[in-house]
Amino acid sequence: MAKEVKDFTEVNKGLTEENAVLEALRCMSCVRPTCVKGCPVGIDIPAFIQKVAEKDFEGAAAVIKADNMLPAICGRVCPQESQCEGACILAKKEKPVAVGALERYVADWEREHGTKLPAVAEPTGKHVAVVGSGPAGLTAAAELARFGHEVTVFESLHEAGGVLTYGIPEFRLPKAIVKAEIEQVKALGVEIRLNHLVGRSVPVEELLGYDAVFLGTGAGLPYFMGIEGENLNGVYSANEFLTRVNLMHANCFPEFDTPVKRGCKVVVVGGGNVAMDAARVARRLGAAVTLVYRRREEDLPARAVEVKNAHEEGVEFLCCANPVRIVGETAVEGVECVRMEMCEVDASGRPKPTCIEGSEFTLEADVFIEAIGQGPNPLLVSMIPGLERARRGNLVVDEDGRTTVARVYAAGDAATGAATVIWAMGSAKTAAAAIDKALKEE
Repeated sequence: MAKEVKDFTEVNKGLTEENAVLEALRCMSCVRPTCVKGCPVGIDIPAFIQKVAEKDFEGAAAVIKADNMLPAICGRVCPQESQCEGACILAKKEKPVAVGALERYVADWEREHGTKLPAVAEPTGKHVAVVGSGPAGLTAAAELARFGHEVTVFESLHEAGGVLTYGIPEFRLPKAIVKAEIEQVKALGVEIRLNHLVGRSVPVEELLGYDAVFLGTGAGLPYFMGIEGENLNGVYSANEFLTRVNLMHANCFPEFDTPVKRGCKVVVVGGGNVAMDAARVARRLGAAVTLVYRRREEDLPARAVEVKNAHEEGVEFLCCANPVRIVGETAVEGVECVRMEMCEVDASGRPKPTCIEGSEFTLEADVFIEAIGQGPNPLLVSMIPGLERARRGNLVVDEDGRTTVARVYAAGDAATGAATVIWAMGSAKTAAAAIDKALKEE
């Protein structure tokens, strides 16, 4: 039976203190901890888990925040099953230690009992500009501030957080959590200027006048299928749909003046976490939701827990199918799809889907949401002379995040294309360390 389909409060309630301690006691404190190698930001996982086992939650928080200033966020949205937990030695024979749940517990405990900041170095006199306040921008800003540099973050929207604020729904990542961790970054001395669009309200010449520049502009440019009917009323990219609800509170219309079309029958195309988010939000807005995915359900790239939650909340999964046309004159009336069959394995390691001739069928729908991926927005890149882009629009960078323009660095989705929050943070830490080294060598 579908559950919690109208409630935007957080679904996962986390661990109790008793369960957190019991879980921490399962850790084997390996001499060569493979879990640390699986963490993109390099948290000393055995050390913080040992603190939890000893009920020293303050000490555990200090260990985590030595490497990660967004622990409550990461504890909720990181794909630990394919990273630290996937690398846990216990995973070979039984369930791995629930590293993500423990990280979340520690961060939530500290927030309730009083947060403490890691040490900040003496001022260097250097000033770094950070463009974008998503996970990459916030991580780079925090690291650079801790190195002693003066940091100014430019954010084009009216709230900071990037995809953490506009992309991930409240029931998966409460916005109060995001705001609390942003406040800790600001407490390190970071200045965040909202409603500042580089290239418009902030001239590029001004930006390049800083001692160094970090670009963390994310991947906010949605991809579309290019099928007939995409201009009809009721067609959304998942990016727009989620932004209207998460950032602009369209679910509370008319209390907030940004509406979104509440469909009775919504079709979402895609199979990643963003597709799951869009489908689950549409359910909470009262729609019957069908998620169409061109491969098999076992091939879904979304986290298993998100797929499970979507099933429990009443999302219908239609796999081995793909939309080919959106039906309607001025608004969406249906979605024509075709059945798919699986052929040889492609470069991603999954079977390649191909259309079955004569298998067309039509789904009733009044809203169609495309969640097939997104790439870096080319607007800023085109404004900075000399910045080179790769084939899919992401910036060309070296292993330390250096772009093709001197003193300009980039990390996160702007450099790699759409990836996870924690990978964006890991690459931002690397770039921040390179910026610090370059500035101190000067």
